[in-house]
Amino acid sequence: MDFKEKLSIFNEFGFEIPPVALKFSPTKPQGLEQLDGVLDFCEMLPEAQKGKSFYATKENFSCVAPFLLGMKEGDPVFESGCVGPFLGAFKDPKANQRVYYTIPKLHRGTVNYVMFSPINDLNFDPDVLIFTAKVNQAEIILRGLSYDNGKMWIAKGTTVIACAWLFIYPYLTGEVNFTITGLGFGMRARRLFPEGLILLSIPSDRLAQLVNNLKEMPWQPISYSLGREGHKRRVKEIIQQIKKELGLEE
Repeated sequence: MDFKEKLSIFNEFGFEIPPVALKFSPTKPQGLEQLDGVLDFCEMLPEAQKGKSFYATKENFSCVAPFLLGMKEGDPVFESGCVGPFLGAFKDPKANQRVYYTIPKLHRGTVNYVMFSPINDLNFDPDVLIFTAKVNQAEIILRGLSYDNGKMWIAKGTTVIACAWLFIYPYLTGEVNFTITGLGFGMRARRLFPEGLILLSIPSDRLAQLVNNLKEMPWQPISYSLGREGHKRRVKEIIQQIKKELGLEE
């Protein structure tokens, strides 16, 4: 099953904002145009959500992204932590500086291009998938990611440079990450998204598992339609049935 076939199941969610795929590459992409202009890393996500497929090089970034991507050396003005306190993001440079020792970064010279595309227009095998979802949509995806393994949900992030946790962390670790729109300082300042949506970042190596689980599991479990008392009664009935089967009836 190719990526496009796997991704077709996400059309059933009816996302208002289209999911986007990313790929990191040391070599120049084929079949994609370079981004026309200069944007911050986080701004490239809504650019792709408008239906645009493109790649970016270090010349296309207007932020610290080339440092995060290993395309160039860091900027001591930012890494010293001196900027954040003036913005009101941190109390002092020490607090801000710690972020730069925490955020995920790619090794120098390993990536020269970053590709973006809506998932319905993909012409490359993605490394990371980004979903901008309502809570009920995100719940289905997160449940799907733990449906067959019980794996814990973990959200990681920092006040600033949220792009590193959204784009790079899942790529480096193979772990899912998520945040809520309006929490990241820069994204909030740029007003990139309506507040209160879930940004889910899924590495492509978790895709097959997720798709298989979405095909098997109920998207709307019965309990979600029963209400409080109905759910409690159903749980009680299930417990009684299990006790009967195990010979534990009182």
